[in-house]
Amino acid sequence: MKTTIILGTLITFLTLVCADHETLVLIDNLNIKETHSQFFKSLQERGYGLTFKLADDANLVLSKYGEYLYKNLIVFAPSVLEFGGQVDSEAITKFIDDGGNLLMAGNAAAGDVYREIASECGFEMDEESAAVIDHFNYDVTDEGDHTRIVVSPKNLIKAPTIVGEQNTQPLLFEGTGLIVDKDNSLVLPILSADSTAYSYNPKSQVKEYPHAVGRKTVLIAALQARNNARIVFSGSLFFFSDEAFNSPVTKVHGDKTKSDVSGNKILAIRLTEWVFGERGRLRVRNVDHHRQGEKEPSSAYTITDTVVYRIEIEELKNGKWQPFEANDVQLEFVRIDPFIRTTLQKKPNGVYEAVFKVPDVWGVYQFKVDYDRVGYTRLYHSTQVSVRPLQHTQYERFIPSAYPYYVSSFSMMIGVFLFSFVFLYYKEDQPKTKSE
Repeated sequence: MKTTIILGTLITFLTLVCADHETLVLIDNLNIKETHSQFFKSLQERGYGLTFKLADDANLVLSKYGEYLYKNLIVFAPSVLEFGGQVDSEAITKFIDDGGNLLMAGNAAAGDVYREIASECGFEMDEESAAVIDHFNYDVTDEGDHTRIVVSPKNLIKAPTIVGEQNTQPLLFEGTGLIVDKDNSLVLPILSADSTAYSYNPKSQVKEYPHAVGRKTVLIAALQARNNARIVFSGSLFFFSDEAFNSPVTKVHGDKTKSDVSGNKILAIRLTEWVFGERGRLRVRNVDHHRQGEKEPSSAYTITDTVVYRIEIEELKNGKWQPFEANDVQLEFVRIDPFIRTTLQKKPNGVYEAVFKVPDVWGVYQFKVDYDRVGYTRLYHSTQVSVRPLQHTQYERFIPSAYPYYVSSFSMMIGVFLFSFVFLYYKEDQPKTKSE
């Protein structure tokens, strides 16, 4: 009986693990499996189950009976005009809304369906046939249009959780440009072009202002939705190809950067680790709060009580949950607005602690931790407690601020007593008359 239970538990666990790694790959043609073999091999080596299907396959489905068949979706089909089966831009948007992750790569030939999905994700893709051009930062292998540009790793976003900490090799990019909305705090420009770049049709004469110019030309963008679903949108399918991974880099002009191999493979691996949730995931393991000097938690506190609040946070690293290290985790003690906002003190083993005095205002409060940082999943935890006024037996007998009133009362009593004594017992001497 015990063996059966253990086997059932193991099967359930393996099923959940496999479900998290099930990935659907939509491609233009089967040749992409060969031209991007190193990229797909890196995913398979990390345990991802890849299901390759043509983007216009009539039997395409993302879910059955209300359950999604895949946790992740890769779209490497820039030339597709319309997805097949039950997959379209609306279905992909719903997939993201339900917590799915998306990696999408295009090029200058990407169609309207790409632009529609990009728009839904908060990106704006340049017009068809437009490519990123840089006449000052192109590779020596470029055939003349200067569209195979060399991008410095300094142009990467300053977020080690997403792109890694050590990025020293130059990157090769060949594709179209993106524009992101700066007012959208969820959208992240992962890789930007240099100030000399612009996005336009290389076969046409520039007669109007380009769609994207200089640093505003985003090459790779990302988005982490409020439900912690992640999206990486690349304007270049070439970026993930074997040719880009293995190609040496030699910049023609400027500092004439040279490298035996590009940094595309390293960055591609880092991006997939992030977008598919291998890095940057946080969770709350335990929460504890109690009065100072006590150990038992309480659901109600009295005004002016000193409270100790502890929260234990973990981060997923290398497939294991480990203590999270940070110095900017904050706690709010909220009724309608925060009455107290304080930075939690870091303790060993991922424990964060705050000691504070409950406000002198009774009501229903929440201990609230809302940690939202670039590259990490949003960490939100709230615990509701009641704060009541003092009981009658808890009030002070004599309040220091009332001492003047006490003195005036006793002085009044003493005055009345003295006046009564004088009034009753004091007798004035009567003046004597002539007869006396």
